Amino acid sequence: MKKKTFHRCGIIVALFLTVLLAGSPAAFAQGVADDAATPVLHYASVAIGLGLIVIGAAIGIGKIASAAVESIARQPSAAAQITSTGLLPIFLLEGCAILAVIFAFLILLLT
Repeated sequence: MKKKTFHRCGIIVALFLTVLLAGSPAAFAQGVADDAATPVLHYASVAIGLGLIVIGAAIGIGKIASAAVESIARQPSAAAQITSTGLLPIFLLEGCAILAVIFAFLILLLT
């Protein structure tokens, strides 16, 4: 039941972000040259995106670390191998998160 709830929440968040990011005020403008809501919506969407990046990276790193700790608890003699094997996905995930943050800031600064 818990997975189903998370799945529904994910779909709702994805739909909300789609409407927020794709439905910009410029698409609905009716002859108004100066729209005061555009910068606020732009900053809000980047802030939401940055928050989701941080949350996603934290969840992924937490799952990897908890699996590594559980494996070490089951077989302490293989702790060095488990630790070295678990570090690579953590580094890759952190790299993806850093790139996503850089892209979010580029979107913020270039538009």
